[in-house]
Amino acid sequence: MATLDAKFAFQGWAAPALVKVAGLTEFASGTYPLERMVLDLREPKTRQASSTLARLPWAGFLVDSPEDAPAGRPWIAANDQALALGSGDVIEVIPANGKVARRYRRGANNNIFFATERCNSFCLMCSQPPRQIEDDWRVEHLCDLAALIDRDTPSLTVTGGEPTLLGEGLNRVVARCASVLPNTALHILSNGRNFERPGLAQSFDGLHPALTWGIPLYGDTYELHDYIVQSQGAYAQTLRGLYALEAAHQRIEIRVVLVRPVVERLPALARFIYRNLPFVSHVALMGTEPTGFARAHQDTLWIDPADMSSPLTEAVDKLARRDIPVSLYNFPLCTLPKALWPHAQRSISDWKQHYLPACETCQVRNRCGGFFAWVTDPWTSRAIKPIRDEETTCVRP
Repeated sequence: MATLDAKFAFQGWAAPALVKVAGLTEFASGTYPLERMVLDLREPKTRQASSTLARLPWAGFLVDSPEDAPAGRPWIAANDQALALGSGDVIEVIPANGKVARRYRRGANNNIFFATERCNSFCLMCSQPPRQIEDDWRVEHLCDLAALIDRDTPSLTVTGGEPTLLGEGLNRVVARCASVLPNTALHILSNGRNFERPGLAQSFDGLHPALTWGIPLYGDTYELHDYIVQSQGAYAQTLRGLYALEAAHQRIEIRVVLVRPVVERLPALARFIYRNLPFVSHVALMGTEPTGFARAHQDTLWIDPADMSSPLTEAVDKLARRDIPVSLYNFPLCTLPKALWPHAQRSISDWKQHYLPACETCQVRNRCGGFFAWVTDPWTSRAIKPIRDEETTCVRP
């Protein structure tokens, strides 16, 4: 598992600063202001030109040791054992705690915009327990971050908390991404409840060319959904929000975390989706991330993937037969029937992806999503085993 922030030695930074790590390629592109970049003097070619380049108005310099930094200029001493930084990454220097945090990693499979810690739901399996704090400052922070991200980044995910609690600030972030990253798809994870408010969904119509809303739905009945999200009336609000988003020409993904109470009615939920929400573009059926609130509710929520094969196969079949694309997230391949392998995705963010010792000799490890790095024995399926050559053929739907 990779870390997201670490203690660094640095000097000359009086206030928090978002900066892009730059080598000669980033310098030559002319895309980003020099004042928003730190020149990486660890690279041999950059060091050779450092006497000339150092005179330019860089925000600072990334060096192997303080002695390598130009005199009188801000510097950061690399700490590759804790946080391996590379050209193109965007980092935040935080003088108050002596840390450097990576906010964007070039080449990562899932870069995140964290919008807010606030939420109006209290989901039993929430991996990011909410805090009711004032953090509207994140709007400006995310707008600044967007301007430093590689222009060819395929996609970004906006998450929280509940991003719509930023109010018009979320519209600002989406518009900023559309302006500076027009070719980058934007995926916003929301509970959808606030879209029942008149005009909110419509305010995003035409705001971004490749925007998708990931909305959770946990049952075909209000009792089940409201129980999972621990909020009375949430089911009705979410459904009204989904219809409002469809009316506003928004692309919608339904996300279903497969905890035990949900799995028990999963085929009925699939039927509800294709009958009542046929306009959705994708359905993601997801294994539970064993952290946050989920750890406190393990006895109630955990179901071994080996025990959900029948309802999971039935639900996937119901959706696929109605031409609704469906994917399986957070499932090791060995825990799934082979007929479902084509739907399984390598969905876990690479910084928190992990494999168990049993995976060492597996023949399909390179296409398996593996495990969350914090998986423990109580969250580990009894079906875990290395797949052999003769078992690798799967059925295409």
